[in-house]
Amino acid sequence: MISIDIPGFNKLELLHLVFDYNGTLALDGQLLPGVSDILTALAPAIKIHVITADTFGLANAQLAGLPVELTIAPVESQAQTKLQFVTDLGVETVVAIGNGRNDRKMLKAAAVGIALIQREGGSAQSIANADVVCTNVIDALDLLLNPKRLIATLRS
Repeated sequence: MISIDIPGFNKLELLHLVFDYNGTLALDGQLLPGVSDILTALAPAIKIHVITADTFGLANAQLAGLPVELTIAPVESQAQTKLQFVTDLGVETVVAIGNGRNDRKMLKAAAVGIALIQREGGSAQSIANADVVCTNVIDALDLLLNPKRLIATLRS
């Protein structure tokens, strides 16, 4: 568990880290450099989930051997599927990270939603529903490894 007390925001007890795959952890289906190392570093503290429609069909191979639980979501109703996924985990224990329009509902529901704007871009609706916006997945994950950064961003 990752515990972070953010004055004026919330006291977080994070058990689950939920990711989108394409545009978040990967570009064109290929895992981004540095992602495997940082996921491995985070895994002892938090359970890592990836939920994706797997547009390029590479998620399983790219994530093989990493400490993540992969869920392939149906193409239809992805936003609702991702929302239900984080709801089932317990939204108050989830940090969610994504970039696409289909991530907007899970970003809004999660205890902390982090929207990304990387090479694939980021949905304006997801950005509006997030608590934090980052331009690099490694920077987003570093917020969990260095919680004072998250505190500095979210305190009021």
